[in-house]
Amino acid sequence: MAERSYLPTDVVERFMTDVFIALGVPEEDARISTDVLISSDLRGIESHGVGRLKYYYDRIVSGRHLPTTEFEIVKETETTALIDGHHGMGHPIANRAMRMAMDKAKRYGTGAVAVRNGTHFGIAGYYPLMAAAEGMVGFCFTNARPSIPPTFGTEPMMGTNPIAFAAPSDQGFPFCFDGATAIIQRGKVECAAREEKPLPDGTIVDPRGECLTDPDIILSEMVKGNAAALAIGGAGEEHGGHKGYGLAAMVEVLSASFCNGVFLKDLSGFAEDGSPAHFRLGHFFLAIDVEHFLPLEEFERTTGAIMRALQCSRKAPGQDRIYVAGEKERENEQRIRQEGIPANSNLLKDLATVRDELGIKGYDEYF
Repeated sequence: MAERSYLPTDVVERFMTDVFIALGVPEEDARISTDVLISSDLRGIESHGVGRLKYYYDRIVSGRHLPTTEFEIVKETETTALIDGHHGMGHPIANRAMRMAMDKAKRYGTGAVAVRNGTHFGIAGYYPLMAAAEGMVGFCFTNARPSIPPTFGTEPMMGTNPIAFAAPSDQGFPFCFDGATAIIQRGKVECAAREEKPLPDGTIVDPRGECLTDPDIILSEMVKGNAAALAIGGAGEEHGGHKGYGLAAMVEVLSASFCNGVFLKDLSGFAEDGSPAHFRLGHFFLAIDVEHFLPLEEFERTTGAIMRALQCSRKAPGQDRIYVAGEKERENEQRIRQEGIPANSNLLKDLATVRDELGIKGYDEYF
């Protein structure tokens, strides 16, 4: 495994902002993008934090993500909006769309915003957490480049299509579920490649349905459409793979049908002639204002009671603790702010490459 070191959080945050600005991203959008990435690292989700910085660097340089974002309101009502992101930066697109949904929810109880021509926006959970912080329930869905095959298939058709939900509670942190509809997603494969360790069996398959475990081979074959990430539940129906498949398809409908957007194989990021193209992702955001139903304190108390009941339920042999969604992430943030953000030697090389190619000064002592 690659050797690990720890980078100060403020250094990583400053560097990512410098990188985005150097790439032509306006300062405010650069800060939003950085905040999404650093939030992922702080929550312990290494697959979508600074480890993804070179991903955005490569896509901005190639023209697949535009550094300046044209946020067009195509249609709007009191409670809904349709947005065209015009292939700009996914983080500010999603941030503004979620904010629109929240503003509508504050006034009318609910707000829903669909986005077409978006790009990768980091962890989906960031956006529902915006709502939870203001006494609302938030949902976020997005499709992505084809990765998941349908049950009984091996062809990548759907993205890893995350579902994210957050709700305020009296526990001192929101309940927050944020998970891909695949057992494992590309960011985890990238992490495994940097760590130089294999993936577990039963997560990725080749066109014959055989398991792949070498992350370097998987990343190469994913681009060719020859490696598919199995849906939650795995292959077949015996362990509920059809349920993960159904959830992934549900996210595809929410992310494409409300915005007349692109879906399935057309999200590959390649044109018909094989040349790189925009990814044209679709997103769907929903906010519900709790106070339109009952006092926020009552909602938080009930949600907290549900969480406490789960935490205090009977434990399996050898286990001393049961967690609820958002709890580990809260503890990770407390720890990582003190220890720093983990970075192995391969990630440090990527950061140094970005630093040197952009001519950014002041980080030589870190990478």
